[in-house]
Amino acid sequence: MTTLFTNPLPIPVLGFCAYSGTGKTTLLKQLIPLLNQRGLRLAVIKHAHHNFDVDIPGKDSFEMRKAGARQVLVASHVRWALMTEDLVEDDPQLQHLLRQIEADKVDIVLVEGFKKLALPKIELHRAAHNKPLIHIHDDNIVAIACCDETKVPSSLTRLDLNNVAQIADFVQNYQQTWQPAAVQLPINSSEQQAATPNDQHGLSVSQGIANVLAQVVPINRNESLNLIDVDNRVLAHDIISTVNVPQQTNSAMDGYAFIFQDLKKSQSFKVVGEVLAGHHYSATLQAGEAVRIMTGATVPQGADTIQARELVTEQDSIITILEPGQVVEGQHVRLAGEDIAEGDVALAAGSRLGAAELGLLASLGFNQLPLIERPVVAVFSTGDEVSQPGQPLKPNCIYDSNRYTILSMAKKLGCQVIDLGIIEDNEQTLTDTLRSAAKQADVVISSGGVSVGNADYIKTALANVGDTHFWRINMRPGRPLAVGKIDQSLFFGLPGNPVAVMVAFLQFVQPAIRKLAGESHWQPQFMPAIAQHPLRSKTARTEFLRGIYTIGSDGKIHVSTTGAQGSGMLSSMVDANCLIVIGDDIATIPAGESVFIQPFANLL
Repeated sequence: MTTLFTNPLPIPVLGFCAYSGTGKTTLLKQLIPLLNQRGLRLAVIKHAHHNFDVDIPGKDSFEMRKAGARQVLVASHVRWALMTEDLVEDDPQLQHLLRQIEADKVDIVLVEGFKKLALPKIELHRAAHNKPLIHIHDDNIVAIACCDETKVPSSLTRLDLNNVAQIADFVQNYQQTWQPAAVQLPINSSEQQAATPNDQHGLSVSQGIANVLAQVVPINRNESLNLIDVDNRVLAHDIISTVNVPQQTNSAMDGYAFIFQDLKKSQSFKVVGEVLAGHHYSATLQAGEAVRIMTGATVPQGADTIQARELVTEQDSIITILEPGQVVEGQHVRLAGEDIAEGDVALAAGSRLGAAELGLLASLGFNQLPLIERPVVAVFSTGDEVSQPGQPLKPNCIYDSNRYTILSMAKKLGCQVIDLGIIEDNEQTLTDTLRSAAKQADVVISSGGVSVGNADYIKTALANVGDTHFWRINMRPGRPLAVGKIDQSLFFGLPGNPVAVMVAFLQFVQPAIRKLAGESHWQPQFMPAIAQHPLRSKTARTEFLRGIYTIGSDGKIHVSTTGAQGSGMLSSMVDANCLIVIGDDIATIPAGESVFIQPFANLL
C-alpha cells in the first residue's frame, strides 16, 4: 500500500525502488555522472539506516554535534554541509527533506528508497532474485528497469537494467516533459457535477453551489447614475474609452528630456527650455538639445528619453549626463495610450465598481454610468426562542444575531435590503411571509427552522408557495440548507447557528447574489497558507475552520485556527480573518503543510 505524497517543489522528483540487493546504489553511481555530462543538475535523497553518520569522530563538527548542538553547518569555499539531529518515531518525511533542496539550482531530484510513498518511480527488478514485482501494488511506477527474463506489461516502459544510457535517456526525457500537477482547489463549482437535490446522503459543497447557480437568472433591469452616487455597483455595459490614457506622451519624473541617439556622440546637451505639467514645448527638439521637464509634463517633439534630475549636472544651461552607460532608450517616458488607448474597453460589463474602478472612469471623463439595478434582498429570522435586540430577553431565549450579519453582508454586496424582523414558528405565518417577501425581493433569506425538528416549518412553508430543493450539504458547519424558488425569487433557508449562517452565506448566497447582480465570472478567492498546527477533518465533507492568517518571518502566509470551533461561537468569527477550507477528500493536514484559506476581506 502506498502513502500519499505531494511534491512541494517546482521541479520533478523521481524515485528508484527495488528490493535490497537489486543494485539501486550501483545504478545511481553510474547514472549520475552520465546525466551530469548531459547538463542536468541533480539532487539525490537517499533513505538510510537509523545509525548512519556522515561525520568523522574527533572532528570539530562531530564533537559539537555530540555535545548537543541540534544543527551543525560546516562550510568551505567548495562545499557546505548541514547536519541536523531530528529524532522522529517513523521514517523522515520526504516532503520536509525536499524543502531543504535549493530548487533554483537543481533540475530534478532523484530519490533512493521511500518505496511506500506515492511518488513517480522507476522499479528495478532482477528475475533471478525471485522477488515479486512492485508495480502490481503500486500505480506510481512509470518504468521498469529489468533483465531479459522479467515480464513487463505493455502499459509500462521497459528499460534494460544493464543499459545505463537508455535509463539516462528516460530520466532526461522525464525531466524535460514533466509538468507540475494542476492545483486542486477544495471547492470547484465551475465543473457541473451530477447530483440529485434530494440525495439522502447530501451534496458536496461544489455540487450545492453548482445547483444554486443553475437557478440564478441575472437581473436585466438597468439604470443610469451619476458617478458621485455610485457605490459598489455593477456595470451593465462595456465602457469604451474616448481618449488615450495618458492623453499625451509625458514624463514619469522630474529630469531632462533629450534624443537618445545624441548620447552616443556626447554626454553634454544644451538646455533650450523648460516644460511644466499642463504646458508644452512648442518647437521640435534638435540634435544636442535638451529641455528641463517636470513629472506629468508633455514630452517635446523629437525627444524620446529622460534622465532623472539627480543623475544630471547643469551649469550655464549645459547639462552633463551622469552614468551614461546606464541610460536606456525611452526610459521614464510614458507613451500616449500605453495604459488605455482610445477605442479600447476600459471596463467590461459585469465589473463591480470599487474605488480604483471609479477613479479610472473619472480619469476618462465619464460622469453617467450604465448600471444593473441592485438586487433586492428580504431577510427574516424564525424561532419562538429568538428575541429582538433592544428588548428584554425572554426566559430560555437568545437575541437575534443572524439577521444582522445577513443584512450586513447583503449590503456589502451592494444589495437593497428589506428587514422583515422575527417571524413566529407557525406554518401559515411563514407561508404568508414568504409569499409577501417574494413579491418585493429578488432574494428571500431566512435563518433557522431548516432542520428536521417538529418545530422547523420552513421546508413545509416553502413547499406551499414555491419549488423546493431541500439539501443536506456535506459540510461543517452548515449542513442543513433549504434552497428553492418562490415565483421568480430565490429562497435561502440558512441554518440557525450563527457561525453556520455566515459560512453558508459566504459559500452559497454570495455567489448567487453576485451572479444575479451581473458578476457572471466571479469566483471565490483561495490562497495557500502553511498550517501552524495539525488540522483534522472528516473525509466526504468540507470543513470550514475559523482561522487567523499572518505573514511569517519567512515571507510566507501562515494560518492557525481561532481555537474552539463551536458553530454558535460568534467571537471566533470576530477573532478570525479567514476561513480555513479543508476539502472533502482530506482527513488530516500535518503542521507545516499547505492548506487553502478564504480571506474575509471582500465581505466581512
